[in-house]
Amino acid sequence: MSVEVEVVQQPSQEVVEAFGRLLPQLSTTAKPLDYEAVGRLVGCDSNVVLVARVSGEIVGTLTLLLFPLPSGLRARVEDVVVDRSARGQGVAAALTEHALGMARDAGARTVDLTSRPDREAANRLYERLGFKARESTVFRFPMGN
Repeated sequence: MSVEVEVVQQPSQEVVEAFGRLLPQLSTTAKPLDYEAVGRLVGCDSNVVLVARVSGEIVGTLTLLLFPLPSGLRARVEDVVVDRSARGQGVAAALTEHALGMARDAGARTVDLTSRPDREAANRLYERLGFKARESTVFRFPMGN
């Protein structure tokens, strides 16, 4: 099985439908994305939206954020999701490795991601790819949206 990773350059109905299928597998609270929302997502200068295809079908996605800070260019991996039907076939690894290469090429000093403890397979993958768990406390301020 061959996994092809590509950068989404512009919104399309295919990408909207893929997010419609994939996002509920990541989050029960994420709101569906329409064409305009996908346009805002891919049109944002700090975002790089990647999709993974197997046999031409989108089976996974990852968003890479690149943002300059006083301490240097940083990167963050967000919303990695692979369709249930394609898990365990190297899709998440291909997406993550592609994102790491893009961050490296951009000159990012670090790449961060967060993952829930119950996502054991994903956490093993991230460790295999070289991510190190940090002693840190993540705070979140709920905006009530």
